[in-house]
Amino acid sequence: MFSDLLNEAYGAMRHNRRRTALTMLGMAWGIATVVMLLSYGSGFGQACANIFANFGTKLMILAPGRSSMQAGGQKAGEQIRFTLDDVDTLTTNIPQIVQLTPEVDKQANIQYETRSFSFNVTGNYPNVFSIRALKLALGRFYNGEDEIQHARVAVIGSEAKEKLFSGRSALGERIRIDGLSVEVVGVLSPKMQAGDDNVNRIVYIPFTTMSGVKDTHYLDSIWFNYETPAYEDLEHTVRSVMAVEHKFNPSDRRAMYVFNLMEQVHQFEMITLGLKILLGFIGTLTLGIGGVGLMNIMLVSVTQRTREIGVEKALGARRSHILVQFLAESLTITFIGGVLGVILAYGVALSVGRLTLYSAMAKNAEGGDIRLVIAPGTLIVATLILAAVGLVSGMVPAVRASRLDPIEALRYE
Repeated sequence: MFSDLLNEAYGAMRHNRRRTALTMLGMAWGIATVVMLLSYGSGFGQACANIFANFGTKLMILAPGRSSMQAGGQKAGEQIRFTLDDVDTLTTNIPQIVQLTPEVDKQANIQYETRSFSFNVTGNYPNVFSIRALKLALGRFYNGEDEIQHARVAVIGSEAKEKLFSGRSALGERIRIDGLSVEVVGVLSPKMQAGDDNVNRIVYIPFTTMSGVKDTHYLDSIWFNYETPAYEDLEHTVRSVMAVEHKFNPSDRRAMYVFNLMEQVHQFEMITLGLKILLGFIGTLTLGIGGVGLMNIMLVSVTQRTREIGVEKALGARRSHILVQFLAESLTITFIGGVLGVILAYGVALSVGRLTLYSAMAKNAEGGDIRLVIAPGTLIVATLILAAVGLVSGMVPAVRASRLDPIEALRYE
């Protein structure tokens, strides 16, 4: 009976408390190491996902270049220029595109009262808010009506607000962009900013309003997001469509630069997967050391209980009975050690909190740091590894015990 097996296992462990406790400690430390290493790998993957989510994941940016390959009658070295016709062409011919915006930007002089700074000003459609994964801290973002009416409104980044207004409220105030007076209607939340990236100093204005600052006939870039998972096929389609319009070779990557964020995401996913496998392997080796300790202790137990095994066999116990008896004892030690190890791992994860990663290189990047969050999947993988180690470690002594000759076992001293 199962209850009898548990009682026998409990009696054997109680008889050798110190030895059992040390063995459980080894198993607990091993499983805690596995859980923490796997949670570190998951935390690293989540940190990378947060970093890319800060900019938008399924995002593609097109920038014009200069042809380097001859195509048809066009010679190499031709300057490629984007216009609003290209926006219509992409929207019409590529149904996978969800939202698309042209962009014209300029490094402009921004003035408020006596303060003056040089910030990047960009003109876009209102949907740039979701395309670039922007978030508002105060006010609102400009809308379609502002775009139609050429409204002189602006939404400024968090650092631009601090430099221009310090601790004062920016909403409703008017700033001058190269002499063009606009009203601040919104302030953006801080975004992750690495190195010399001035993403939090950008001033956003409607695309139609941008014509008062710079000629918007030719576009600096085109931004869009999409739904299809086949991002490589989509990039090929985009190149083919634009190549027809501008008469360049679709394989000429210098004619049109395409920044596809999903390529970077995929590369980091592969790195994260490799890291998880490596950390899982290291954790399994650590747990294996505990398993070797369990095997040695159980082999000692078999030696010490040889006469007991002989008596059981003499009374009619089968090999399977002896095998299950010792296997149940080793699995009980493994299970209790595993529970203690998981509790230890949770304690360490809660006490450690956040491990610095991206915030050491970027501002407002706490979301890109590693958090040891023990996910259900991590526990499942750790449990499977623990069960395998416990089964292998317990099977060798159990098989040895079950194969003892009853007569020789009774003679053992």
